[in-house]
Amino acid sequence: MRRSVGVCRGVFLLVAAVLLAGCSGIGAHSSAAPTAAVPAGLVPVTVSVPPGLDAAPLDLPRKALVPPGWSMSVFARVPSARLAVWAPDGALLVSVPERGTVVRLVPDGRGTAGETPLLGGLNRPHGLTVVGSTLYVAQSDRVDAYPYVDGRTGPPRPVATGLPDARSPDLGGRYAHVLKSVAVGPDGAVYVSVGSTGDLSAADLAADPPRASILRVSPGVGEPEPFAVGVRNGTGLAIAPDGSVWTAVNNRDNIAYPFDRPYGGASGSVRGEVVEAYVRDHPAEALARLTPGRNLGWPYCNPDPDVQPGVAGSPQDLTDVPFTRDVQTNPAGAALDCASLPPVEQALGAHSAPLGLAFVDGGLPGDFARGALVGVHGSWNATPPRAPEVSFFPWRDGGLGPQQTLVGGFQAADGSRWGRPVAAVAGPDGAVYVTDDAAGAVYRVAPPGR
Repeated sequence: MRRSVGVCRGVFLLVAAVLLAGCSGIGAHSSAAPTAAVPAGLVPVTVSVPPGLDAAPLDLPRKALVPPGWSMSVFARVPSARLAVWAPDGALLVSVPERGTVVRLVPDGRGTAGETPLLGGLNRPHGLTVVGSTLYVAQSDRVDAYPYVDGRTGPPRPVATGLPDARSPDLGGRYAHVLKSVAVGPDGAVYVSVGSTGDLSAADLAADPPRASILRVSPGVGEPEPFAVGVRNGTGLAIAPDGSVWTAVNNRDNIAYPFDRPYGGASGSVRGEVVEAYVRDHPAEALARLTPGRNLGWPYCNPDPDVQPGVAGSPQDLTDVPFTRDVQTNPAGAALDCASLPPVEQALGAHSAPLGLAFVDGGLPGDFARGALVGVHGSWNATPPRAPEVSFFPWRDGGLGPQQTLVGGFQAADGSRWGRPVAAVAGPDGAVYVTDDAAGAVYRVAPPGR
């Protein structure tokens, strides 16, 4: 197995992890969770808050971590802001599922924006993408295409209807991952994420249409068909510069220890037990390139980044991550051969909760010119909490390199937070725009001179 590596590599990774922890300014802890690489040493900056945008939690001075010379300011206040996309007219469109709206933010030339409603009365709109003069909106039960001209939309054209949500008769109001995302490939095919109904709801894979999947609608008119399966909650969904489809996945919670041996200080085997120290760092959150029929394992196989699988304190390698059988759903491997699954190209630490995914293909400076931006929402059930941030994955030879932190500082040493990024998108002005549903804000993160 790939993780059977030499002692020298293990020592190297362990030393590297210690050095990163020491250089990051974050207090060390006993977890083996990896610390994201800090590009060129992030520096603290005070978030600039224009007059009138200083409602809580931005009524107090807040500091963020950004690359040297970069700045961060409040662009707009949008309560419960989620995903975002730039329109051809230079407006930033933002979805607000809680309000059933999509709003339009128009830059005013002073670093802030005026807000106008664009769409309302929708069923928890979330994913947005624009192709030419067409705006695609993913609601909880459908995807529609709207003509978009001069800041106005025309009558919608249904792309996919009858998608599962809490109102589906067979679900009886139970749906943990109702929000959906949408992307459109170079050939006009539409992709939509359909999350699982729960943590271990294997019946999702046999549903019609399947849940815990990425569905594809052929160009023109067609029924949604599964493109990739075993995707617990692929909220991050985007098209890469080469036209490939990528997803960032929220993986399962409360994973049981899968190996027949002690873990940590246990005196006997803890196989099948939910061990808090193991849960905190497992499973990894996948950032994967999708191909037709790809299976990302859920709920039978879990991405396992441990260099020494099942060993407490093992260093973790979040590149080319293999799978380990889920002891609750696939103890003997009969449900799915985990070793047959291609490893996950890149991953984030367990419970990172990646949400928005967008690609940059020019427009940002230096090492950030090409790659993927990921809004990391941060954990809700890990101690210490996984910190929210905006991550960057550089584009390399048709794939993605390891995770870097582009914007951090949202979480204090005690685990308290003043913000939680959802999505980050590059703007036409060469800045990065970040939505934050916890603070109810959209930030402008600008390189020097922008």
